[in-house]
Amino acid sequence: MNALKQSTKRRRATTNPIERANRKDDSTFIKEHLCPSTPTWVEWTNPKTQDRFSLSLTRPANMSIEDLEACFRLVEETSKADYESSLDGWKPAKKLIEMKSPELRYIMVKDVTGSVRGFTSLMPTYEEGEPVVYCYEIHLKPELQGSGLGKTLIGFLESIATNTPPIKKVMLSCFLSNQRALGFYKKSGFEKDEISPKPRKLRFGKEFIPDYMIMSKTIFRPTPEQANNT
Repeated sequence: MNALKQSTKRRRATTNPIERANRKDDSTFIKEHLCPSTPTWVEWTNPKTQDRFSLSLTRPANMSIEDLEACFRLVEETSKADYESSLDGWKPAKKLIEMKSPELRYIMVKDVTGSVRGFTSLMPTYEEGEPVVYCYEIHLKPELQGSGLGKTLIGFLESIATNTPPIKKVMLSCFLSNQRALGFYKKSGFEKDEISPKPRKLRFGKEFIPDYMIMSKTIFRPTPEQANNT
């Protein structure tokens, strides 16, 4: 699975709760935006093998060089072919710079030896003026794909969106060549977003066909009355 952020158009709000969220340290961000329902969110057990894994949320600045490199290698392992067949191509130096963006947050998955086996990276931000939680990447080692871990990571993204008003969407981009990822996102409730690029006619009868799709999922935020009744 992979999620590639392509759009660069952003407009900042005058009063900006998104910026305030992004300025918070990791522990405060977990408490006020991830809002895990249980302290055991940092543990995950593979239902198929019973292998145990640890989960953590951190900024790139707080990651070890080894962990960041492991995340990069995982992107390369699972998605290099999709990048190479895209219009922009595979640009490892550019990708690594993007992965070090200080406003990103990583939710990393490690096995009992401390080896990175999966991760998602995210950022509360604006897309076309709309506040969203943007999923930059979500990658799992092959043996963890189809285990339910991807659904768990998506659930964390949805929780952050729910607890970061005025955000109402989780958004991501996916290569059209990655049919498995597209199927996973659709099954998880994502749909093609209205800002996703569309085919368009060019000069001399040529046509531009986008090689990726921007997808989004609208989250449900209960009203105070609904919350009190639960």
